[in-house]
Amino acid sequence: RGSIAFGGRDITREAPHRIARLGLARTFQHGELFAHLSVVENLRFWAAIHGTGDAAAEAAMAAMNLLALRDRRAANLSAGQKRRLGLARLLVTGRPIWVLDEPTVSLDAASVALFAGVLRGHLAAGGAALIATHIDLGLAEAEVLDLTPFKARTPAAGGMTGAFDEAFG
Repeated sequence: RGSIAFGGRDITREAPHRIARLGLARTFQHGELFAHLSVVENLRFWAAIHGTGDAAAEAAMAAMNLLALRDRRAANLSAGQKRRLGLARLLVTGRPIWVLDEPTVSLDAASVALFAGVLRGHLAAGGAALIATHIDLGLAEAEVLDLTPFKARTPAAGGMTGAFDEAFG
């Protein structure tokens, strides 16, 4: 088992709201969207929570190409549109550090390029990002940590026994 430290402090078991106060924003493969709210209402809600305001919501919609969908309920968005809304939500946090798990799932090539541009802007402004992804985002300036040598192996191939038995059945 590992741990996560930030600013010299162990945050492994910290509550999400406390981690956010430290300056980290995160997104998972399944975003936290309010299905009954429109695109703009979702973003204004999160902008209010993070104290960034309506202008941040408008800028995030523009950045993630959501302006034409601003009044559409999140429930009625395609998977790719929901992903872009989830990434726009990340933008309204105003946090300097992004922790992202597969941020490009369900995005088409144009939306991946759009996100890569947004990410490049975040990095250029002094932000940081830790991203788990299976695709190349085209960020030549990014450092890559390839975890392939550490991938799980079946017990028959010399991997651990016990907890992994169920996964490799």
